[in-house]
Amino acid sequence: MSGDDPKVPNASSEPPGRDDWRTTFRPDIPSSARIYDYFLGGKDNYPADRDAGDQITAYLPNIREAAQINRAFVRRAVRYLVNKAGIRQLIDIGAGLPTKGNVHEVAMAANPATRVVYVDHDPIVLAHARNMLQGTPNAVIIGHDMRAPADLLADPELRRLVDFDEPVGVLFVAMLHFLADADDPAGIIAELLAPFPAGSHVALTHGTADSAPQVRAAARVYDAATTRMFVRGREEVLALVRGLEVVAPGLDAGMAPRTRRAGPGPAQRLLLLRARRPQAVAAQGRRITTVRSAVVMVLSRPGLGGRESIK
Repeated sequence: MSGDDPKVPNASSEPPGRDDWRTTFRPDIPSSARIYDYFLGGKDNYPADRDAGDQITAYLPNIREAAQINRAFVRRAVRYLVNKAGIRQLIDIGAGLPTKGNVHEVAMAANPATRVVYVDHDPIVLAHARNMLQGTPNAVIIGHDMRAPADLLADPELRRLVDFDEPVGVLFVAMLHFLADADDPAGIIAELLAPFPAGSHVALTHGTADSAPQVRAAARVYDAATTRMFVRGREEVLALVRGLEVVAPGLDAGMAPRTRRAGPGPAQRLLLLRARRPQAVAAQGRRITTVRSAVVMVLSRPGLGGRESIK
């Protein structure tokens, strides 16, 4: 929810009195990761997660389709970063529960030398991911909150796999809408990219209510979950990558059709953007900024005016 909503102050992404889920198994508290797993048809969820998911579905009958669209974007974005941008190291912020087509699987299929660092703070996610990654030396998951990027970047396991002298791809897939404005999501993106050289990328997706006001009501279901949700509008999402130069095809917008099985339901707004921050040279000839790209999509899906893939 954007900060101008008078009913839900954008003060904290942490629901009050519910922080013990980080250290204690609390299946009675809906988890954003497990709700997403439920939408994807996964099995790692509990009655509280399914109840919350059903409440969201009542507002957004095509939410399961949106979740699949989001995963399809992840796969396209990773292939783009590895095959076309030449990225050989990825940091996936908010990895979520393992599913079909995980980031390291897609990346390593494109180039086996790719290294992947997953980041999450949900103990259930950490346990499942560590089990999944056994025997995969080029991939690891670390337990950190994305609101502490300095701690994240200092993690020894991250530093074992990530070379700060090489470009990096940072993924924020369906994650930044779990940050309040007070958490400074734009600043977090900037801080995570800051140590890396030219050619680094960020890929992100973000929920929006621009054309579906029901999304705001659905977001309030997360007030009772492990993490609150804050949907943002087109301009607010663009502001998260302010300072980057938009490159072709620029900002792409369209409407996702309603799923026939769900019956009448809210359509979703989708945005696709690639942006780059140009190099700048100080008077002394010292470089003071670096080139980076951003791929931004909000509830995106294939088939937008012929631009169904990241080019």
